[in-house]
Amino acid sequence: MTAARPMSPAPGGAVAAKVVSDRAEGEAYVASVCFKHGPPRLLGVELEYTVHYAGDLRRPLDPGDLARALGPHAPRTLRPDSPALPLPAGSPVTLEPGGQVEISALPQPSLRDLAEAVTADLAHLTDLLARRGFVLRDEGIDAHRAPARLLDTPRYAAMERRFTPRGPGGLTMMCSTAGLQVCVDTGEAGSFAARWAAIHALGPPLLALFANSPRHAGRDTGAASARWLAVMATDPCRTTAAACGPDAAASWARRVLDTPLLVVRRDGPWDAPEGLTFADWAAGRGAGRVLPRPTLADLDYHLTTMFTPVRPHGYLEVRYLDAQPRQRWLHPVALLTALLDRPSTVDRVRAVCAPVEGEWEPAARAGMRDPRIAAVAREVADLGCAELARTGLPGETVNQITEGVQRLAHAGEATR
Repeated sequence: MTAARPMSPAPGGAVAAKVVSDRAEGEAYVASVCFKHGPPRLLGVELEYTVHYAGDLRRPLDPGDLARALGPHAPRTLRPDSPALPLPAGSPVTLEPGGQVEISALPQPSLRDLAEAVTADLAHLTDLLARRGFVLRDEGIDAHRAPARLLDTPRYAAMERRFTPRGPGGLTMMCSTAGLQVCVDTGEAGSFAARWAAIHALGPPLLALFANSPRHAGRDTGAASARWLAVMATDPCRTTAAACGPDAAASWARRVLDTPLLVVRRDGPWDAPEGLTFADWAAGRGAGRVLPRPTLADLDYHLTTMFTPVRPHGYLEVRYLDAQPRQRWLHPVALLTALLDRPSTVDRVRAVCAPVEGEWEPAARAGMRDPRIAAVAREVADLGCAELARTGLPGETVNQITEGVQRLAHAGEATR
């Protein structure tokens, strides 16, 4: 649950310190920073993996062991005095609360460049950990251990205290899950509504197609994506998909201001007053007596506590995919990139996905066992694979991705 890495710089200095005087100012700011329009230019990806001792996959992680394994790449949340050097191709290393390791690739101008950088950094990280007896697992949720928080930070401690009374979903999401997040530019203003709708419509079929988290803590959950079910169970006001109406920016801005604070950065514990929304805070309720008036920096931080399937940050962060086996992390990234490449393809995506639009829970529970979702997922796979040649990837890579995607799309079809 690390804060998103922007594809463009966030406001700083005097701008960040400006007090949010009222709801209208807060909404205007959210709409302006979360939905930046222009020609799609950059691609990014964040790869998460659970980390295990090679000799005993069930053994709890020791933070000292992990810090020594990561060496100068250890994030400061794990070792405060670390230089936190990026990996050789530039990707910073971060950790999720349970010790899941994450590569946050620098945005790249092409899928080919992204593939080369991430492949190099992933190989380096895998080797670095292997030298100290660690392995990265390929599933989207920890198949061997119950959730346990490794990182002792004010943010994660406050999140655990907030989520725990509401059930196991929050702690599981924080400490056991591993996702694959794809970051794409928002796109031109005139085509944004269709692009926004298509990325959401693709959610259930792509979630089902690449579902990779059936076992958690030593048991078969019966779900295709136990990871996504944990996310959905965390806090609906933060995890429910955003609206896809005529004015997504205004709708998102209202929602952000109406979402209760999860954490508040301050001296001492970061626990937020129960039920206090950002709009309440900006209006002075809870300010002064409990909290100082909020700034734009506080609003930026509040945005990082939204965990929707697609999260706008000036670019669009697609968060609904499970972690994939390391040898095929590129498959869903390339497929999604191809499906969004042309307006005509985007329109076709919306039409193909319409029969299962919004069916997140069935996709997570049944995956490709759901015949309706599976049928749509196969159409999506065919449509995306037909467009892969436009991504600029080498022909051999395109063929490998096509074969891998089609294998997933038709696995078990004969038995249905």
